[in-house]
Amino acid sequence: MKFNNNIEDLDALGNDHIGTSSDTPLRKDAFSLSTDEKIDIIKDDVRHIMETLGLDLTDDSLNGTPNRVAKMFVKELFGGLDPKRKPNASTFENKYKYGEMLVEKNITVYSTCEHHLLPIVGKAHVAYISNGTVVGLSKMNRIVDYYAKRPQVQERLTIQIVKELQDVLQTEDVACVIDAKHLCVNSRGIRDTESSTVTSEFGGKFKEKETRREFLDYIKLDTQF
Repeated sequence: MKFNNNIEDLDALGNDHIGTSSDTPLRKDAFSLSTDEKIDIIKDDVRHIMETLGLDLTDDSLNGTPNRVAKMFVKELFGGLDPKRKPNASTFENKYKYGEMLVEKNITVYSTCEHHLLPIVGKAHVAYISNGTVVGLSKMNRIVDYYAKRPQVQERLTIQIVKELQDVLQTEDVACVIDAKHLCVNSRGIRDTESSTVTSEFGGKFKEKETRREFLDYIKLDTQF
């Protein structure tokens, strides 16, 4: 789908939550500035936004907000843009010869919609079938969190998680389902507080009907402790 570079088309793209790439759009000079330099620049920009809105930044409650927001953007909400933060997902030989699928379900997702910079909150369910190697369970959560910590569309996030695990495990047999609420839908625009968005990506054996059904049945299990 191609869009003309005018405000009406760009607004429609964002309001309809249409993604344009399975890779996060980054400039070639994305990492030319240090973390501290980025924070200083963003701090000034946030201060300008707040002043433009008419807020009095001499107030004690507001004075530190630009710096807090800048640090949050660079180090937390969008920390997944920094390749240095990518988790080191070491693999191990599958010595116990476990040959069924492994499912890590209900992984918490905190991300940010790239169209309105509002939160995306939900759960990811990830599975793979070993072809001889396994990955530590916590690394699956860390991979989800790494790709979530950037401006995102949910479709791209789902694909990126699957591609990363396929690369780490050297197998196509990886699947991911994400169910999440988008505050850009829930809190603005249509303001539908009940709706959520479900996306999925199935690779290798998970494209087969029976394997896919088994995975979907697993994530329906009610796990309580």
